Amino acid sequence: MYHGNSIRLLAGNSHPELAHSVAERLGVPLTPCMPQKFSNGEINVKIAESVREEDVFIIQSGCSDVNDNLMELLILISACKTASARRITAVIPCFPYARMDKKDKSRAPITAKLVANMLVCAGCDHIITMDLHASQIQGFFDIPVDNLFSEPLMITYIKRIDGWQNSVIVSPDAGGAKRVAAIADKLGVEFALIHRQRDRKSKNAPERMELLVGDVRDKAAILVDDMIDTGSTLTLAARTLHDKGAKTIHVLISHGSCLRTDDEIVADSMAGLFAEADMTALEQLPIEELVVTNTAPQKEHKEKCSKIRAIDISGIIAESIRRTHNGESISLLFGDWTGGGHLDMVLL
Repeated sequence: MYHGNSIRLLAGNSHPELAHSVAERLGVPLTPCMPQKFSNGEINVKIAESVREEDVFIIQSGCSDVNDNLMELLILISACKTASARRITAVIPCFPYARMDKKDKSRAPITAKLVANMLVCAGCDHIITMDLHASQIQGFFDIPVDNLFSEPLMITYIKRIDGWQNSVIVSPDAGGAKRVAAIADKLGVEFALIHRQRDRKSKNAPERMELLVGDVRDKAAILVDDMIDTGSTLTLAARTLHDKGAKTIHVLISHGSCLRTDDEIVADSMAGLFAEADMTALEQLPIEELVVTNTAPQKEHKEKCSKIRAIDISGIIAESIRRTHNGESISLLFGDWTGGGHLDMVLL
């Protein structure tokens, strides 16, 4: 199955469940490595087996404790580099600091570029990621970057929704217009665009949304976005679609990395989805379901909220690793590969 030198799979602490699923699909055991923290917060890594002249893949997502997980990834890469690994690929399902991809105001940092520089300096030879917030981030690297898409998974899921033929794919902002237009074209349905605005005359004026393009009355509205932060956009969009007469509302999100449970909200009152309230706020929204991929752990979120569904991405990650190792093209993974006998969509 694998040509040349063997695959070595390593995983940090960010998403062990996904790492084990990928290893199981590949039939390759995870190489024991023990990232640990000293009492002063410094991170230490010990790789228990030799990686000399091996093809190393390090699975680490940019979720939860982003800074710790990023530092852990950099140390793992550096450790493999100094241990004479033949090639080091960082598998980062949710790329950290992806939203900070441009200088949108004076003295603003382009942190996504900084992260790219750090990964290359640490010794990374190749990046595999999914649904970058902006495709231009690929240009921040001087090494190969494979930006996988969850769009085929979403299209497959949409086709399981009752009455999807009479649906409208909705973007909550102008930035996602291209994404929803592509999905709508492939499904042969209409798309809609919501505009978010604030009354500039008043500093404390509440934000509101208006449906600029499309009609959702008596149709299934399918809201598609790449990421959730505080959940304010989702809340406004869902209520706007409900007020406009949508029959049902379904939400599909690529990265649910900022979803937080009630315990996490207590620990960090300013972070995550509905951090100012709790997960019960999601239950009260006029939506049928919130569908997210497992680029970040979702098990606890599903236990806290009955509306959350998780789509497993371990299949596409494992296939991209296998093809990369064997020197095969991964162009199949950028197209409509679901339902074609190559990979299947799995709900967790």
